[in-house]
Amino acid sequence: MGKPVDPPPEDESERIDLKSALEERYLAYALSTIMHRALPDARDGLKPVHRRILHAMRLLRLDPGQVHKKCARIVGDVIGKFHPHGDQSVYDALVRLAQDFAQRYPLVDGQGNFGNIDGDNAAAYRYTEARMTEVARLLLDGIDEDAVDFRETYNGEDEEPIVLPAAFPNLLANGSQGIAVGMATAIPPHNAAELCDAALYLIQHPETSSEQLMTFVQGPDFPTGGVIVETRASMAETYRTGRGAFRTRARWAAEDLGRGTWQVVVTEIPYMVQKGRLIEKIAELLNDKKLPLVGDIRDESAEDIRVVIEPRARNVDPALMMESLFRLTELESRISMNMNVLTGGLVPRVLGLNEALRAWLDHRRDVLLRRSRFRLGQIEKRLEILRGLLIVYLDLDRVIKIIREEDEPKIELMRFFELSEVQANAILDTRLRALRKLEEMALKTELDELTVEKCQIEELLASEPVQWKLIQHDIRAVKKLFGPETAIGKRRTTFSDMPDTTDIDLTQAMVEREPVTVVISKKGWIRALKGHVQDQSTLTFKGDDGLKTAFFTETTAKILVLATNGKVFTLEAAKLPGGRGFGDPIRLMIELEEHAEIIAAFPYRPGLKLLMVTTDGRGFVAPTDDIVANTRKGRQVLNVDMPVEALLATPAEGDHVAIIGQNRKLICFPLSEVAEMSRGKGVRLQRYKDGGVSDAKTFKLADGLTWRDTSGRTWTVAQGELLEWLGHRGEAGRLPPKGFPKNNKFGG
Repeated sequence: MGKPVDPPPEDESERIDLKSALEERYLAYALSTIMHRALPDARDGLKPVHRRILHAMRLLRLDPGQVHKKCARIVGDVIGKFHPHGDQSVYDALVRLAQDFAQRYPLVDGQGNFGNIDGDNAAAYRYTEARMTEVARLLLDGIDEDAVDFRETYNGEDEEPIVLPAAFPNLLANGSQGIAVGMATAIPPHNAAELCDAALYLIQHPETSSEQLMTFVQGPDFPTGGVIVETRASMAETYRTGRGAFRTRARWAAEDLGRGTWQVVVTEIPYMVQKGRLIEKIAELLNDKKLPLVGDIRDESAEDIRVVIEPRARNVDPALMMESLFRLTELESRISMNMNVLTGGLVPRVLGLNEALRAWLDHRRDVLLRRSRFRLGQIEKRLEILRGLLIVYLDLDRVIKIIREEDEPKIELMRFFELSEVQANAILDTRLRALRKLEEMALKTELDELTVEKCQIEELLASEPVQWKLIQHDIRAVKKLFGPETAIGKRRTTFSDMPDTTDIDLTQAMVEREPVTVVISKKGWIRALKGHVQDQSTLTFKGDDGLKTAFFTETTAKILVLATNGKVFTLEAAKLPGGRGFGDPIRLMIELEEHAEIIAAFPYRPGLKLLMVTTDGRGFVAPTDDIVANTRKGRQVLNVDMPVEALLATPAEGDHVAIIGQNRKLICFPLSEVAEMSRGKGVRLQRYKDGGVSDAKTFKLADGLTWRDTSGRTWTVAQGELLEWLGHRGEAGRLPPKGFPKNNKFGG
């Protein structure tokens, strides 16, 4: 090992507090990410990399009518002159600007392989070529006329625009996605013609709210189409605050194949969903038997999307099949909106719809004023020259004489004709052929035209209404270019109400219906065996555990579980562990308090009623529909206080209740005497001096009372013999008939 390096001498080193150094550096990084990378500018809707790409393409003269140039050339110019970052990141940004499924109004017209909606990448930049589209031309319109400020590039050798003139509402029309430090942006694309209408209305009525603007801007308009199923109220809130989301679904239609068979064809998928990945996911779900209504899926897409979904059977309801797909796949996706943009190019802020359009309109006015002043300056320079030339035409011979004879003709001209230096230079630069009489006429005409134009511009600069009138004219021209009757301007995304799924049992659509046997052990382990297992003696358990209960049901069923604390929990049979091992503890699936134990479990049946009983002899009848819990926390049904606990829940299917206490007293009374409620302490069913309930059941009086003894024999006491045990709720009862089991239970 080499000798360790000594630290520098104390007087040469500088002590810095680590905390403040980190804060300072991290803040610098965060600011640079927010300002120069991830957030778009509210005025032109572009991030720096896109602005630099368009600026470089303009310098390369890649206007809409010109021939395409290699993307390698564009990328080289961008990273060499303006954007000192990786070439791949710049090319990826360029590719995205050219993809008609990613950009609602592409800014780049690409030639070659620019990727596809399946998620395949574009070809390398040495193979692809590009030029600007009409939209990009509009964004740059007037950049040569001092419309915007420029700043030095990173190396100080060149200049780049801080923002583009943006004669197109790009921020909302194309949207934007970006993640900065501590903040992000997500703006879905919108319809340009609708934005122009909203902007025109906003010019006339500056106080308009975002919700009122929704008369024009109905909602996002995605390049990939689809159907938005968000409510109008929710969208209005999103546009007001600038934050929210839009639920978007694929567009589908059922195709009749004759003879009662049909298939569903998906023609549009939600924005930013890769078709290849979507189909893979659906195929996986099919293999895992999570889509029992779907038979097969095929991708028959060519230029247009065509994904065919076949049903498992012809009697399946197409809407129900699609609901199950929407629930589990990206055929439905939430497209979020977080209009966090740089306002004034400096401050990140979340804007509402009206504020975003206002920022664009104010920018358009700034651009108009700057271009007008620039033009005014040009006119004044030209007028000065024209006036000088026209003076000279009055005495051409004198001018020629001065030029031929004087050593310094410029000074003499300026003295004799009282000209400025600019005018004298213009005269000296005039060609001989321009001395014709015709030329003088042309100069006079030009002078008159420019004088008129100068007056118009001065009038424009002095009057705000005139300025807004001109901006309206420009916006109308853009609207005409991207109107609803044009191919690119036609709205692609439509709106629809969310279909009513309240009466659809989606569990049946998500899970394949198969018979299972649910087994619960004494220690609270649960599993589901395939099929209906009749012989339960073959079941094995862990250590000293044993069988508590087992029952037959189906994978689509819900399982209700009652605990001693009076809570009812709901489990889905489809999600239970399989029957190969010992299962899993129920406690892992629900939030059960430590002191509570599982006492009963049974399949949920709609419309069924349960007799719920506590250890102190109180109870009530509860409809199962009211006690199904939707969360892991369960639902409190029996209100019990320690030491009283919930004891049992049994189907209330007869007309009488039989209840026996630990004191071995039995009483039977009509079920109608028990209150029906969905939650509470219940009413007293049987009275005791000490002890509590041992067991209870419901039965039909006409069939008599049955029980099973410990050796498995079934006993029945007919109605006529039950007279001495028949009474009313809350009585003490008397000793049970002969042959009643010693364990005080009615058994099976």
